[in-house]
Amino acid sequence: MDYKDITILYEDNHLLVVIKPQGVPSQEDSSEDKDMLSLLKEYIKEKYNKPGNVYLGLVHRLDRPTGGLMVFARTSKAAARLSAQIVEGELEKKYLAVLASSPAQHRDRLVNYLAKDASCNMVKIVPMATEGAKKAVLDYNIIDQKEGLALADVRLHTGRSHQIRVQFASIGCPLYGDVKYGKNQPNIGLSLWSYSLRFIHPTTEKIMTFRAYPPEKFPWTIFNVEREVGITRPTD
Repeated sequence: MDYKDITILYEDNHLLVVIKPQGVPSQEDSSEDKDMLSLLKEYIKEKYNKPGNVYLGLVHRLDRPTGGLMVFARTSKAAARLSAQIVEGELEKKYLAVLASSPAQHRDRLVNYLAKDASCNMVKIVPMATEGAKKAVLDYNIIDQKEGLALADVRLHTGRSHQIRVQFASIGCPLYGDVKYGKNQPNIGLSLWSYSLRFIHPTTEKIMTFRAYPPEKFPWTIFNVEREVGITRPTD
């Protein structure tokens, strides 16, 4: 894995918008596998022939099994302004998730309190008063159902670790392929994709919107993603 394997959708002096492949960490972890932050620093260093350390700000993360859109900041000012948008709820993140079964409510808001057990890298739903508990909120809409699976359009209002996976598992609808939080799921990888990212450019204040098509493999291929969410299928 090197930076040439990463699709770069947009770059200027302040931002870098890319598609993170599934299975790649957002930043360095205990595995010491290649991570997005390190790879993109290598890309900037080589492309612009920059000496010494390269600055690149990680303003949000995707869990390792999740793929899709990420924005990185190329200046500390951009990092601060993007981080402020996240706090204020102005940076909009949407995901596509394939669920192993369809919820009783096809459109709903899920609100829970989550706590992470670092010893086993698991997140659990806990009472609000639990020490370390963090509020997790998402909205979802089931936009298609085929072969016993359901395609959900998910808008995150908070960005908690494993949030989408845990919240859907809690209503009996784990993500397809999620062997950590779902029972009897095939070990084919997690069916979760960050497909839409919308934010205000930190210097021009222009509204920036990016969309990315999910992987061309099962179970994504059974759904008409182009029709349901209006993403154009990439061409070779």
